[in-house]
Amino acid sequence: MTAETSSRRELNKAATRESIIAAGLELASSRGIGGFTIEELAEAARVSRRTFFNYFGSLEEALAAPTFGFLDAALGKLGDRPAGEPLLESALHVLTGLADNELIAPMAQSFIVASGHDPVTRFQLQAFDECGEKIAAAIRERDGGADLPELYVRALAGCVIACGKTALEVWMAERGGELTQSSLSRLRELLTDSITHLQAGFAAP
Repeated sequence: MTAETSSRRELNKAATRESIIAAGLELASSRGIGGFTIEELAEAARVSRRTFFNYFGSLEEALAAPTFGFLDAALGKLGDRPAGEPLLESALHVLTGLADNELIAPMAQSFIVASGHDPVTRFQLQAFDECGEKIAAAIRERDGGADLPELYVRALAGCVIACGKTALEVWMAERGGELTQSSLSRLRELLTDSITHLQAGFAAP
């Protein structure tokens, strides 16, 4: 297999995965979770039921996937920042860089459809927990990170994740799940503001 063939196959797999996610979010938004079957989702995504299970173990996992995608993209960008840069400054740069990224809308939509549905919420919480572990690992790998106390590393990583989750919750309370450009801009603002508050030691605004 040539490198070009392998690359094309990976792109096709990524496109299939995204079409499944998009179809699931669209059906969940219009019918609610429980208002459609995996067979109907597969048909909407133009794939077979078997293909669906090649990518996801359950409907809930597919609906929570954008949260994993957004956090993984943010972590990838975090790894590109200068090693000596303070973590929170890096996080702000990353969020600013993702401001126009198409990942934020699916992530927001996933958060909306998961509201009040525990199985999807559990997958999202798993995504945040895994991201927290990866942030802690990233802190350890940065300049001087290996010498930092474990309490500091874990507390900082946990605070970053808590800020992100809280920003989503405040956005949901403010906008009620609206997915307009102004609403998504507000979500981006809340995400960056939450990290800014953490960077400032939560001094009163």
